[in-house]
Amino acid sequence: MGSLSLPLPREQEEKSTMDQTKLLNLFKAQQNYLNHFFQNLDLSQTLTFTQTLLNCRGTIFFTGVGKSGFVAQKISQTLISLGIKSGFLSPVDALHGDIGILASDDLLVLFSKSGNSEELLRLVPCAKAKGAYLISVTSVKPNGLMGFCDLNVHLPLERELCPFDLAPVTSTAIQMVFGDTVAIALMGARNLSKKEYAANHPAGRIGKSLIFKVKDLMKKKEELPVCREVDLIMDQLVELTSKGCGCLLVIDDDHHLLGTFTDGDLRRTLKASGERIFKLSVGEMCNRNPRTIGPDAMAVDAMQKMESPPSPVQFLPVISDDNVLIGIVTLHDLVSAGL
Repeated sequence: MGSLSLPLPREQEEKSTMDQTKLLNLFKAQQNYLNHFFQNLDLSQTLTFTQTLLNCRGTIFFTGVGKSGFVAQKISQTLISLGIKSGFLSPVDALHGDIGILASDDLLVLFSKSGNSEELLRLVPCAKAKGAYLISVTSVKPNGLMGFCDLNVHLPLERELCPFDLAPVTSTAIQMVFGDTVAIALMGARNLSKKEYAANHPAGRIGKSLIFKVKDLMKKKEELPVCREVDLIMDQLVELTSKGCGCLLVIDDDHHLLGTFTDGDLRRTLKASGERIFKLSVGEMCNRNPRTIGPDAMAVDAMQKMESPPSPVQFLPVISDDNVLIGIVTLHDLVSAGL
């Protein structure tokens, strides 16, 4: 009987290593290929493409096969996040009913390195029959799509970074750079404001920082730990600790803010006065010049104000223009809101 060769133990297996110089050379090569794209891009053609998208009265649809399809989906999502009507149309699903979404006011942008993908070539006449305006974005010319589309955009490609010049890594990078740059150009042309951008990202930190105001997050009315300046400190311990703000808000009979007294102030007073604390009023020991903020200020500005010198604070009383106490916003409130 012949002997069987047993696999080597894991520690004896030959390990693959990456040479640092080779890795650096790959990045340099990719940089050169991208530079070739930037240096040879037809800006006049790109301007026509961008203007066409800007003038679109319907929806801008993107399509592509394989890696180009992923890029097309990403660019479509970027436009949507900017408030531009857009969508991704799968070339395969389009031929099985999804093309019904296309209308005569729509654009269909076809991303393809070669411009000869069979799925796209089959889609083109069907899309034209729907009356949509067709734009090819390719890197090889001539190609099959060019003869059928209303506008053709060429993305200059020297070669793929792949040693076989096959794997679509440089071509997709070029497509992404091109599409996202055009998206930002459209953003500028449409004069999209920060507020409008934030409205499209309400759940993210970006949106929250641009949308939420202090009045949206502050505690108010019964939630406020209020007291009068004549109240004894020891009589207000429950109020100081039960509202979860770490402070007392000292007000007069007309609810004007007179000062604040924090749990830190309590510890310092106890250390300095000992048993005398039982006779001290809140007004005698409160901070008469606390940091405050208005209800219409942005919540992110409140956080910055809390963290500003000379030392950070954990809360800000919210007051009106005439110093009437409206609420309180705490660092915990801001963090809990995702800021």
